[in-house]
Amino acid sequence: MDVNTISKSGILIRLTDERWKHIALMHPALIKKKRQILNAVKNPDYILRGSAHELLAVAGPLKQRFLVVVYKEILEGGFIITAFETTDRTWLFKKEIVWSRPS
Repeated sequence: MDVNTISKSGILIRLTDERWKHIALMHPALIKKKRQILNAVKNPDYILRGSAHELLAVAGPLKQRFLVVVYKEILEGGFIITAFETTDRTWLFKKEIVWSRPS
């Protein structure tokens, strides 16, 4: 069953069953983190711009890892593409910061 969240832009973002299966298969450490993935889109610490017009919602760091959720926003509603954890702060923050949580 698909689940939804709302992005910082107020757009409904879907996490489809197909995308969830992809995330669980490719990133098994995230299997028990579906709620955190949805929350990262709704309440991120940073939003970064990807190279293909996607957005990256970033939560963390938690235990030296950032949770990154890649998603697209379109007027009719958006969708999550994938999610992963990274410790590579340098790679991550080379991207344009679209939004960040006020200090």
